[in-house]
Amino acid sequence: MEDHLKKFLYAGVELAAASSERFTKSVTDLVKKGKISDAEGKKMVDEFLDKAEKGRKELEKRYNTISEKLGVNNSEEAELEKLKKKVADLEGKLGKEKTAKVTAAKA
Repeated sequence: MEDHLKKFLYAGVELAAASSERFTKSVTDLVKKGKISDAEGKKMVDEFLDKAEKGRKELEKRYNTISEKLGVNNSEEAELEKLKKKVADLEGKLGKEKTAKVTAAKA
């Protein structure tokens, strides 16, 4: 499941990058042809990039929300904490088993 979410996210990033590249090229072409001024072109590109950044942040929020709902966590620190908890649980179980064996052996 995590792989599918990552692929979806990466596809969105690639699409945004390709769109940004095409848009910038189109604006540059318009400036070269004299259809718009340099300042207008820069303003258009800046506005586009601002919107793209807001979209990226929104997509990231949605991805994190979905990941949390599905129990998928990409954070290495969170994964490490899960593993530490599992180890502690197993150590606790082993400790109880050893104590039970020692108690049974003494009886």
